[in-house]
Amino acid sequence: MTDGMTEITVVGDDDVDIVVEMTAFLFERDVDITGLDQAAQEETVRTTVQVDTSEMATSRETLREDLDDLGDELGVNVQVRFPADRETQSIAVLVTKESHCLEALLEAWVDGDLGADIEVIIGNHDDLQPLAAKYDVPFHDIGDENGTPDEGRLLDLLDDHDIDLIALARYIRILSPEVVFRYESRIINVHPSLLPAFPGASAYSQAVEEGVRIAGVTAHYVTTDLDQGPIITQRAFNVPDGATKTDLQERGQPLEAEALTEAIKLHIDDEITVRRGQTTLRNPEETDAQLGAPEELDRQTPDRPIDVDEFVVGDLDETVSADD
Repeated sequence: MTDGMTEITVVGDDDVDIVVEMTAFLFERDVDITGLDQAAQEETVRTTVQVDTSEMATSRETLREDLDDLGDELGVNVQVRFPADRETQSIAVLVTKESHCLEALLEAWVDGDLGADIEVIIGNHDDLQPLAAKYDVPFHDIGDENGTPDEGRLLDLLDDHDIDLIALARYIRILSPEVVFRYESRIINVHPSLLPAFPGASAYSQAVEEGVRIAGVTAHYVTTDLDQGPIITQRAFNVPDGATKTDLQERGQPLEAEALTEAIKLHIDDEITVRRGQTTLRNPEETDAQLGAPEELDRQTPDRPIDVDEFVVGDLDETVSADD
């Protein structure tokens, strides 16, 4: 989201000429369009409009209501995010049965370290409802007896709570392309491997089977390609001889919670940017964020020998290229 700009996102069928309708709608209210982007997926189109609302001839509340009415009239979903909303962003946490990541996020929120509010917790099982109740956060179980989620209800809950960011706190379900498409660049997942290694299910088991000596975890943005979204933070740990899946879980789960919490903070504080599928720190000299391993690792890594452009062979004073 561009600093100082209001962002309007419209998702609907591709037979609706939303650009024409939105242009006329905003012109009538003295709202200037500063940027527009469209993306399509099958028969669904997402239109993102960045506008300047500093001199609009209406209130924010009225603009929201009018946009809702326009969405109902056109049969599309409309969301609006004003610049000030960034200071109090709302988070929905999606969970299954594992509690460690959810508890870490709740503790960071209560301590005032998260930078946003956890508005709702949504699960495909009800196992973590007591934990949500402990922190007085609404909990909704959207799964059937097999844990299959009702994604229509999920989208309704996200709309009802005006969610800015979705955190997948060990949510053991693959989000449908429709959900990912609507919240692109606003969903963060934590995966129990050093991606791109061992994507998909049973990552710790895969690590044991392959005999890796170093394993880890990754927090990343979610895309429609499973576990291939831009990487935000990673943490690593040594794998002892004879380690089992349970051993890796015990070592990895605290790091999962740490990596996910750190990634969410970076997103909320607008400290990261994504270019060509890779994340970078927006102002690296102004942050102590830990995207990878601790700095101690750099001091342990040998710095010699390395390839050089040219070197001298023997006593012949013969210059040889490093590419030879």
